[in-house]
Amino acid sequence: MADQHDGSRVVALVPAAGRGVRLGESMPKAFVPIGGSSMLTLAVDGLIASGVVDHIVIMAPAELIGEAPVLLGIVETTGPVPVSVVSGGAERTDSVRAGIAAALNTPKTVSHFLVHDAARALTPPSLIERVVAELRAGQSAVVPGLPVADTIKTVDAHGDVTGTPDRSVLRAIQTPQGFEAQLLRDAYASGLHATDDAGLVERFGAHVRVIPGDPLAFKITTPLDLHLARTLLAERADAALTTGLPR
Repeated sequence: MADQHDGSRVVALVPAAGRGVRLGESMPKAFVPIGGSSMLTLAVDGLIASGVVDHIVIMAPAELIGEAPVLLGIVETTGPVPVSVVSGGAERTDSVRAGIAAALNTPKTVSHFLVHDAARALTPPSLIERVVAELRAGQSAVVPGLPVADTIKTVDAHGDVTGTPDRSVLRAIQTPQGFEAQLLRDAYASGLHATDDAGLVERFGAHVRVIPGDPLAFKITTPLDLHLARTLLAERADAALTTGLPR
């Protein structure tokens, strides 16, 4: 793990308390199955497989705290990477704040945080490695992003177009988003608000580096996204059976 290499200690925070109304499922989104495993399990497996994470904190719905380890098939305090499950909040920011508090309430010092959406269940471990590598190289905040393929319009309250941004300078931001631990802690303590963690540290005044993302790190938000994820995992399983490679 990371602290075996350079003294840094990387803690991944995984918000998983969202209801996922747009997905149209009867359970919290992170617990929806894809190819026999929940989104959350797949996301955690990817973090562990990256080899650069020392501790994972999952922020789950309060009513599922006792069941989460069993549902996920995880061991909370042992294994290759210790995993903690704590109660998340009503909003994503509340969950991340709870995860930061839980991670800091340990004897070991945290050097960096990753904040990773459980809904980005197919994120390749190599992308996680690249984010951490940038942090270790001295970046204080690092996010993966993809070029925007569609033309983007800004509109007013009536739906009338007010502008067309140059899409060559636009990026669709993914996770994991990586931060110096003190920076993220201070940004959350500032009382500022933003739609994601990178936006929060931007408003706090920090520089954020964007690195190339990965199409597989897409966010599973709608039924179409869920169908795509299940299809990709089924194809991966079929290929593994054909070639004899690990699934």
